[in-house]
Formats: sequence, structure tokens, C-alpha cells
Amino acid sequence: MGVQQIADQIKARVESAGFERSVKFDTGADGVIVIDGATISTADQETDCTIKLSLGDLEDMIAGDLSPTTAFMTGKLKVEGDMSVAMALSQLIG
Repeated sequence: MGVQQIADQIKARVESAGFERSVKFDTGADGVIVIDGATISTADQETDCTIKLSLGDLEDMIAGDLSPTTAFMTGKLKVEGDMSVAMALSQLIG
């Protein structure tokens, strides 16, 4: 699955969540997913928080097979910027 398919998969969750900040999932060479409030895109831009992880780990998180906390604690996920944004987002995708 690519970043566009993941973005499409979480679009409804993002639109109905009332999330008011911006966050970027950076999967390196596989691309980015940017959530900015209720919008989601695969175009790179500055955000409040950047979460770096592999595409496979992002797929596992979205599927519910990898918890965001476990990914962070085991080094599979790195957070840059406002950590509170990442914490709020974990409720949305975790």
C-alpha cells in the first residue's frame, strides 16, 4: 500500500475527528501524508509536528497492529516538533 492509499483510508477519520493542528507522517522515500485540521494530502509542507517512520510501520499503525506508543518506545517512530500534537493524533489513528 502506498501513501495515497493510506491517506484515502484515514480520510473519513480525519474529517470527522475535529483535529485542529497539523502533522506530517514522513515515510522517507515513500512520501508524506500531511493532516492539517480536517484536510489530508500527500503534498509536503511545514507542520506543527513531524512523525518519521517506515511505510510498513505506518500501515501497521493504521490497521491497529502496532500501537503508536509501542512504535515510539521501540524506536520505530520518531517525533519532531510539538509532541502534544502527536499525542492527540494517536487517539485518531491508534
